[in-house]
Amino acid sequence: MGKVSSGQNEFNRLCERAGLTPGEAASVLSVSERTIARYASGESQPSGLALRVLQEAADPACQNSDPASFRFIDLFAGIGGLRIGFQGIGGHCVFTSEWDPSAQKTYALNFRDNHPLAGDIRGYSEDPDRIPEHDVVLAGFPCQPFSIAGVSKKNALGRPHGFLCDTQGTLFFDTAQIIAHHRPAVFVLENVKNLERHDKGRTFATIMNVLENELGYHVQTRVISSEHWVPQKRERIFIVGFREPTTFNLTSLILPAGGPKLGSILQPHDEVDPKYTLTPRLWEYLQAYKAKHTSKGNGFGYSLFGPDDVTRTLSARYFKDGSEILIDQPGKRPRRLTPLECARLMGFDRGDRRWKIPVSDTQAYRQFGNAVVVPVVEFLAQAMKPHIEAALAGGSAQAQSAPVRISRPDREPVLAHG
Repeated sequence: MGKVSSGQNEFNRLCERAGLTPGEAASVLSVSERTIARYASGESQPSGLALRVLQEAADPACQNSDPASFRFIDLFAGIGGLRIGFQGIGGHCVFTSEWDPSAQKTYALNFRDNHPLAGDIRGYSEDPDRIPEHDVVLAGFPCQPFSIAGVSKKNALGRPHGFLCDTQGTLFFDTAQIIAHHRPAVFVLENVKNLERHDKGRTFATIMNVLENELGYHVQTRVISSEHWVPQKRERIFIVGFREPTTFNLTSLILPAGGPKLGSILQPHDEVDPKYTLTPRLWEYLQAYKAKHTSKGNGFGYSLFGPDDVTRTLSARYFKDGSEILIDQPGKRPRRLTPLECARLMGFDRGDRRWKIPVSDTQAYRQFGNAVVVPVVEFLAQAMKPHIEAALAGGSAQAQSAPVRISRPDREPVLAHG
C-alpha cells in the first residue's frame, strides 16, 4: 500500500471541512474532476495556492460549527425541498436516498454533503442498520400511485395502482420499516392531496393504521396550499408524527394572509430566451384542443396567466407542452416558464438562496414538477422546531425493543425490530 502524503491528507481534510463534493472542488479550483481524483488518491500533489483556496472555502463553513440540534434523514429526496426547511432550523442531514440519477446530480450540486447519496431505498429498508441513527425522518414517498392523473391513466390502461402497484405503491411500507427499526422522535411525510381520497379512502386509512396503530405514533395531517408563499396553487398533504405525546397542533397553525402574484417571479422579457415561446404549430394545436373541449362543455386545455395571477399546479409533465401554465405575452404567442422561473415558483430560488440547475430543461421541469414548495416546508419546520427540541430534550421514551409488525395488504406481515 502506498504511503499517504501530507498534501493528500491536507487536501482531503480541507475538502471534508468545506463539505465539497469532487465536482464542487473541481469548480472551486478550476480543474477537472479527474485531477481532483488524483489529488484525493495522492497520485498528484495540489499546489500551495490550491490548498489556500480550499482553506478559504473551509473557514466560512467551519465558522458555523455549533452542534446540530438534531439529525435527520431525507428519503425519496428528489432535489431536496424537504431538507431545506429542516436544515434551516438546525438539523443535520446524515442520510439521503434518491433513485433518479438526474435528481441526484441536482441535489449533490446544491448540498455540500460528507455522505454519499444512496439510490433505491428498498435495500436499506431490508437492512435498516445501514442507515445512521437519526432523530427525524423526512420522506416525500412517491405520489404517482395516488394522484388523480396517475390513477386515471392506470385505470385506462388496466394497470394496478396504490398498494397493488409493485413498483411504487409499496414504497410507503419501506418508509414504515425504517421508522419501525430506528424509532425516530419525529417524522414528516408529504404527498398529493388526493392521497386522502384514493380508493375511496382505503389507501389513506391503511397508511394511518400503520403509523398510529402498528407503529404507535401520534399522527396529525393537514392539506396546505402553497399560494400563501408563492404564486401557485399547489395543495399537498403533510403527515406529521411524534413518538411521544406533543403539544404541537398542525391544524391550528395560522397560514400567512395574502400571497405574491406571478409577476414577482417572472424574468424580464429581454432576459427570456425566444426558445421558450411556443411554436406556431404547437400554439395552434393547443388552441384547437381547447376549443374542441369547450364546445363539449369540458374545461380541458391550456391555461394562460399574467403577472397579476396565481398559477395552477406545476406538474412533472410541464416539459411536454407547458399547457397548464402558459405566460401571456401581449402581441406574441405565449411562452413556457423558464427553469429559473420554475425554481422561483417552487421557492427553491428565493431571497438570498440561489438554486443551481445542472440538468437539461426537460429534467429541470420534471424535478420541479415533482418537488415540494420549499417555503411551505420552511413554515412547517419553524412551527415544529420547539416541539422537536422538546421531544429530544425529554428523551424519556426509548426505542421500542419489541418487534413491530407491519402489515402489507399484498403479502405476509413483515417484522421490523426496533
